[in-house]
Amino acid sequence: MQRKQPSDERARFTFDGTVVRCHGRWTVHHLAPVEDALAALRPAGDTALRFDLSEVTAFDTAGAWLLQRTLHRLGHGTQPADIQGASPQVRRLLSLLAPLGETPGTRPARPPRQPLQRLARTLTVRVSDILGFIAFVGEAALVALPLLLRPRRVRWKSIVQNLAQAGYQALPIVGLLSFLIGVVIAYQGGIQLRQYGANIYIADLVGLSLLRELAPMMTAIIVAGRTGAAYTAEIGTMRVTEEIDALRAIGIEPMEILVLPKLIALMVALPLLTVFADVMGLLGGMVVAQGLLNVGATAFIDRVSIAVPLSSYLIGVGKAPVFAAIVAGVGCYRGLQVEESAESVGRQTTISVVQAIFLVIVVDALFSVIFSELGI
Repeated sequence: MQRKQPSDERARFTFDGTVVRCHGRWTVHHLAPVEDALAALRPAGDTALRFDLSEVTAFDTAGAWLLQRTLHRLGHGTQPADIQGASPQVRRLLSLLAPLGETPGTRPARPPRQPLQRLARTLTVRVSDILGFIAFVGEAALVALPLLLRPRRVRWKSIVQNLAQAGYQALPIVGLLSFLIGVVIAYQGGIQLRQYGANIYIADLVGLSLLRELAPMMTAIIVAGRTGAAYTAEIGTMRVTEEIDALRAIGIEPMEILVLPKLIALMVALPLLTVFADVMGLLGGMVVAQGLLNVGATAFIDRVSIAVPLSSYLIGVGKAPVFAAIVAGVGCYRGLQVEESAESVGRQTTISVVQAIFLVIVVDALFSVIFSELGI
């Protein structure tokens, strides 16, 4: 059986039942005519099959892969396959592929990384990520400083739209969860206080824990899961659809039009949401105090005003802009890290929420330590 080709440069072979005589150039540009024919090649009877490469004029890695794949297939049958007439260079190329024991389309198994290698790789990725975020913060600062000198360039319409999304539309979920948190704290604490006849001190417990710590932190966590994730998904989708590249192409800085309006809006919205969370949390505690401990609303409010100093309230509200900067910064940064795939959008959104919540809790703990050392 002979395979005829229109040009002598094309790879071809002849087969007489026992020997496959290869001719022409067995390179990547000339292998198409023989690939399917080799896949259908079968030895005649029980005779051992041989490949004669003495008339091959050129041979590259693609030809070696094709021949190695054929040898691999035929060598695992009832009869072995062998090569003859190959030049030293061809034999050397085939010998490089033979130890891999694989065919094209498969990958060799990667050797398992040693613990130190895994640790070094993880540390490298984390350090690179931290440095990238620091560079992102620096770039945002450089873009923001000229805007402070020329407020007309600030995109107020975009800020108002983001303020409505991050603030007004978040009121129901923030209010509901804050109310329930106040209920839980008052109920759990009230059961213990009632045993000692210290019912009135439920106002101290609810007021201090909510206004100073829980309300700003829980509000930031809710906003991180709601608004921070939305920022990442929005900017990440724009990365996938190449809208950010289009903005740069027409001379618009993405940091100015996408990041800063979101950052400013959230830094305004989160303190207001925190005040709203304070009110709803105290309301929840007041309801439980009235029903469980017979502490009226007037007595509850009077005790809160005595037990909770103004400094504690201001500390709670003052944390909110810092938390807002963390949530907005992480959300926008992760959105800009999205690669050109939908899978990357989901992955970066998950990372954004996790990292924002983690940083909010860490920063809140640092605030607690610092204020404790300062005696505030």
